[in-house]
Amino acid sequence: MLIPVSWLKKYVPVSASPAELAYRLTMAGTEIGGIDEIGANWERDKILVGCVLEIAPHPNADRLTLPTLDLGDGEKATVVCGAPNIAVGQKIAFAREGAMLLSNKSGNIEPLKKAKIRDIVSSGMVCSERELGLGENHEGILVLDNDVQIGTPLVDLLGDAILDADVTPNRPDCLSVLGIAREIGAITGAQVSEPETSYPEIGKKISDRVTVEIQDTDLCGRYTAGLVDDIKVGPSPEWLRELLIKSGQRPINNVVDITNFVMLEYGQPMHAFDFDKLDDNRIIVRQARNKENIATLDDETHDLIPPMLVIANSSCPVAIAGVVGGVATSVDENTVSVLLESANFNSTNTHRTKRAIGVATESSYRFERGIRDDLAPRALKRAVALLVEIAGGTAATGIIDVFPDPEPVRQVNITKTRVKQVLGIDISMSKIQEVLESLGFEMCDSDKDKLLMQVPYWRSDVKIEDDVIEEIARIIGYEEIPTSVISAPIPHHAPRPFEELREQVRDALANAGMQEVITYSLTNREMLDRIGVLEGIPEPLQLTNPMSRDLQVLRTSLRAGMFRTLETNLRMSRGEGLRLFEIGRIFIPREQDLPDEKQVVVGAFSGPRFPASWLVDPHNLDFFDAKGALEVLFAHIGIDAIYEPSEDSIMLPGSIAQLLVADRPVGLVGEVHPAVLEGFDISDTTVAMFEIDLRTLFEV
Repeated sequence: MLIPVSWLKKYVPVSASPAELAYRLTMAGTEIGGIDEIGANWERDKILVGCVLEIAPHPNADRLTLPTLDLGDGEKATVVCGAPNIAVGQKIAFAREGAMLLSNKSGNIEPLKKAKIRDIVSSGMVCSERELGLGENHEGILVLDNDVQIGTPLVDLLGDAILDADVTPNRPDCLSVLGIAREIGAITGAQVSEPETSYPEIGKKISDRVTVEIQDTDLCGRYTAGLVDDIKVGPSPEWLRELLIKSGQRPINNVVDITNFVMLEYGQPMHAFDFDKLDDNRIIVRQARNKENIATLDDETHDLIPPMLVIANSSCPVAIAGVVGGVATSVDENTVSVLLESANFNSTNTHRTKRAIGVATESSYRFERGIRDDLAPRALKRAVALLVEIAGGTAATGIIDVFPDPEPVRQVNITKTRVKQVLGIDISMSKIQEVLESLGFEMCDSDKDKLLMQVPYWRSDVKIEDDVIEEIARIIGYEEIPTSVISAPIPHHAPRPFEELREQVRDALANAGMQEVITYSLTNREMLDRIGVLEGIPEPLQLTNPMSRDLQVLRTSLRAGMFRTLETNLRMSRGEGLRLFEIGRIFIPREQDLPDEKQVVVGAFSGPRFPASWLVDPHNLDFFDAKGALEVLFAHIGIDAIYEPSEDSIMLPGSIAQLLVADRPVGLVGEVHPAVLEGFDISDTTVAMFEIDLRTLFEV
């Protein structure tokens, strides 16, 4: 979230530099990923406030004018200007020659040079938002408020720093300017002031004009609404537009801008309906019906299904709750009465609805993180107050507040014993109380070593004592918590030689240029039959409720999984050789007992030994490549192995050897019989493999 420091200063004193502020917020748990300093390149004597005294036509160009500017202290300047919105009496931003501005041609920050435009020399310019880096508008000049002082350096007026906060999902309160201001207040000890929410209520009672019904209280916990009549829809004042632009929002009109402003201010999403477009002056919060659809403000028509939640009137949906509003009741230049919605919607259902319709909005981003019910009426009153102030509206008396199941006041006990147990340090109860009150907690009761604190209405993440202790730690500062020796001795390390051997085998095979694969422990009986591993053993252990036909029994060998992996990868290998190995468990069935679990390593080699090249002759990987990998393995673990001719049901006769270590057989190496490979759709290539019983290898 983008947070202008100038906006923060409206609620909490900020004396630290942007860099220091970002550091302290990050250390307290709210990471600031970046800082964008607006006006960092505005020199005080080169970019300043001017006033347009008169405007003369350009003698050689119909679309250009020659405004004369008052720059203060008797200084005047005449420049060439092509902006269509320049007018006498305006306060504007004037840049002298040499001022560092954003070039519309190159897109880079460059010094302003004296220019001759249609035979008239201009040694300065009147700036647009884009040239100053304040926005994308460059069709007209930036017009400043009328009460600003001529000659004021623009950096004093519009200079700012934008903090880019990376807010964690458990802190939706920090997706607001007030939330960040409260964090600053807690870490600096400054007092935080909340915005003014009072307004004159001189209209008719809202309860006599509007009806709100919540049909699904699990998906909508609270719905509040306010009504403002006699408004005039138009552009927002410059201060509001400026704050929205700095926060990454596009100004639209004063009504929509106010809802966005309050959402950014409080973290409570809002929506404005044109009251005269609502059927029967009625709001129904319900699940969508099958085959319902709605045309929304993103210029799309969305098909709806339950349990998507909608805001509806008597006949049809007018908004998708928590996600996006509908076109039918949208505010336009003809709107005179606005019904403001400030509600609380189920986080999970909002997330699923957003995913299903493919629309992600600032509102859904906040609702899916679980904001508190108590935010709704506060944000509503703030928005109504701004509508009365900015749009010249008349507020109805009272608000609608449908709250079927109010949440009990959330209180948490904090004990000194638990604080020490979790943090490892002694903190006085007075310090604990001071920290928590700086975060907005209210003390309900206290004892010698215990406090009962009420959780602030904006905090949805604090529920248990350890949550509160985490708050204490981060505000005190994790770096301030001293290190100490643990209270008990470190447990003695118990050697695990078998596991160490397994890891040595894994490292050695990887060093030999092989790639490790992992396959399922489950397979099917047909696959085990193909590789001839069921002869002479009981039936493999079968699942009572298998997930699929291919995953019915526990494997008795790694060979089947390895051959299937080879089959898949050979199709996509693009002529490259494959050197694969797997270390895993096999399950040898035993009568009337659990299976014998053995750990085995299997390796397989297939395809060209070298990539295609005119420098080398084409050869396929074979028996000697598998034997070479085993030589690397045995050398790594310090074992001497002997190779003796042998037989195996799936191996090619004459191309198989048994591995003997200390006269005990530990495995085999050889080439797979082509008939076996055909069962796995592997043809026209040699497959060499090895197999080692790790437990037997360990025991020798």
